Amino acid sequence: MDEEAAPFFELTEPAGDSFSCGIAEFFPRVVRSNQYEQKVLLVRSRIGLVNAAAAITTALRLAPSTPLVVSAGTAGGLHTSTNVGDLVIGTEFTYTDADATAFGYARGQVPGMPEKFDVAPSLVDSLGALPQSELAPVEFTGTIHRGPMLAGGSFVTAHNVADTRVVFPDAISTDMETTAIAQVCHNEDVPFIAVRAISDLCGPTADQVFHLEVDLVAPVSAQAALAVIDHVIAAGGH
Repeated sequence: MDEEAAPFFELTEPAGDSFSCGIAEFFPRVVRSNQYEQKVLLVRSRIGLVNAAAAITTALRLAPSTPLVVSAGTAGGLHTSTNVGDLVIGTEFTYTDADATAFGYARGQVPGMPEKFDVAPSLVDSLGALPQSELAPVEFTGTIHRGPMLAGGSFVTAHNVADTRVVFPDAISTDMETTAIAQVCHNEDVPFIAVRAISDLCGPTADQVFHLEVDLVAPVSAQAALAVIDHVIAAGGH
């Protein structure tokens, strides 16, 4: 969404003219730090699995070499330990509402695809060593979670969250894009990770805040995404 992309425009500089392909928008940007200057392609896919898959497929065709793909933005908090404003770093990705169990597949598994799409363990482990001050803004007061993330075509609410939590008890969050991007990256053998901030809760308890405006939590995800890029490049990666 526009609100999710806005912090990236504030934290990066233009590196060329923006352009569109379908409804997706692409923005060449430069990330600057004390150590390096790195060109990135900011992609605003719009909402939904198909929009996300189409946008990342186009972006990968434009990439001059195998890139690192980072999914950023907001998500719904699924695990009971999450609260609005928290940050989630995905370790594996599954579809919330894919169901081919009648044919022997696991719930969430697309036929012919893995049961889940994994991020490189070395990437998650190395990010775990980063101090919170690098992963999140100074004013961040939430919790950083590392664990499974879900995505699907349905918005998870208190009405349908019970089934999702039973089937995926360890899942931290759910959104409507991340697993589709993970699947495309899996098919293309491209490294991928997701960092998302929790903007609302799927079935909150009585003492929890249910929702924060996207523009209030999106900067948390943007800071984390740029920290991931900084870390990978400093380590000699993409």
